[in-house]
Amino acid sequence: MNILKRDAGDFSLKDLRVIFEGPVALKFSADSVERVQKARKTVTDLIERDETAYGINTGFGLLANTRIPSGDVEKLQENLVLSHATGTGEPLEDRVVRLVLALKVSSLAQGHSGVRQSTIDALMALLAHEVYPLIPAKGSVGASGDLAPLAHMAAVLLGVGEVRHAGIVMSATDGLAIAGLTPMKLAAKEGLALLNGTQVSTALALKGLFLLENLFASAVVAGALSVDALKGSDVPFDPRIQAVRRHKGQIDAAAAYRALLAGSDIRHSHEECDKVQDPYSLRCQPQVMGAALTLLRQAANTLLVEANAVTDNPLIFPSEGDILSGGNFHAEPVAMAADMLALVGCEIASISERRTSLLVDPHMSGLPAFLVKEGGLNSGFMIAQVTAAALVSENKTYAHPASVDSIPTSAGQEDHVSMATFAARRLGDIAGNGAAVVGIELIAAAQGVEYRRPLRSSAKLETVMSAIREKVEPYTKDRYFAPDIAHARALVEEGVFNHLAAEVLPSCEVS
Repeated sequence: MNILKRDAGDFSLKDLRVIFEGPVALKFSADSVERVQKARKTVTDLIERDETAYGINTGFGLLANTRIPSGDVEKLQENLVLSHATGTGEPLEDRVVRLVLALKVSSLAQGHSGVRQSTIDALMALLAHEVYPLIPAKGSVGASGDLAPLAHMAAVLLGVGEVRHAGIVMSATDGLAIAGLTPMKLAAKEGLALLNGTQVSTALALKGLFLLENLFASAVVAGALSVDALKGSDVPFDPRIQAVRRHKGQIDAAAAYRALLAGSDIRHSHEECDKVQDPYSLRCQPQVMGAALTLLRQAANTLLVEANAVTDNPLIFPSEGDILSGGNFHAEPVAMAADMLALVGCEIASISERRTSLLVDPHMSGLPAFLVKEGGLNSGFMIAQVTAAALVSENKTYAHPASVDSIPTSAGQEDHVSMATFAARRLGDIAGNGAAVVGIELIAAAQGVEYRRPLRSSAKLETVMSAIREKVEPYTKDRYFAPDIAHARALVEEGVFNHLAAEVLPSCEVS
């Protein structure tokens, strides 16, 4: 298990990817404990003075003007958690819940939420012991934060609901015992601090970001392999072309293609051919993938800020003794970032499918029709390309921006919402479809390169060929094709080729 020692609110994208990819324990600096204690004292001092503050001794939403007697303050927090646990649908994956827990802990530990240190410690224990609350995926509109899903997380601390540990679903009380905990009572402000926040939306968007980084790297590799399979030109990747366009994403993407194709014997074999230009899906890869990379980076920056943010309400400022009610729970930045990522996923898959279409068309490729000999008797990649087309079309429906939608809730008190949770959640479907599309291109391009033998591709692309052939045999005659596509999709989803584009990916490092 990885142990991340950080100050609260100081995660890097690499840290967040580590949390997403495997079990982790968190250790924050001693300063965070002091900050938490000061914020907690601000809350208790307010209660002792019998002053009023939203969510501490008032109702919620439309009921914010209802004062709660001091004797009912703890009951208020319990009622809030239980009444708000209204989620539906399949539970979130453990890797997403792991991010949710880490992000919530980091937010609370910054000392602006007014919770006790023991409450933070309990969440950290769940994380360290791999006890993951079962959080239904649906039921949040992304303001006031992710109320319903985070209520399911918080309910586990009360001994209510279910958790998953080592793949086994069990009661919350059994899960607490594994983490060395017993059901707890929430103190004033704690229920609201646990429920308010954008951690679920942000965790889902980070999942989308990481999956789309895998997709981007694999698509660059597949595109370079297709250039060789189709005897395309590397002139469109010349740095001078990119320099006058000035977009850094395009410049960096073109550099990745040049590095992949450098030293290819296939390219050298047709340097003097009379073909003037390649189709756009080959020639304009730096422009399309560069634009995708720019949006990936922009979304990554937004999500990194949000992952380290304090997003509950009201917020405690101990130095001034102030408790301020605002709107940091509104997840509009996450929703817009997720909408950008949806465009990225759609366009990566779209241009990949167009290259597969070129590969299977003998008039465009100069290769056997549908990349198989004895065409007619064998259909080869004919319907694999149809599958790719179907998935690209499906992704177009997912790409409708979620952030432009809003529906009033809480009797009109919460009259504009972000829809960030759905905006982020659908990225998993987009990335999954894209992984299948790019996987199909990978095996089609590998097939095309083998038709160019004895010529060899570049050293880097030959390692790609080997990785593909470890999972998928050459297609010599028709066979049950679905397992081949599943294996190729797995190469994409597992980030097997990320190291070949690591220099440009926001959360990856060069190995």
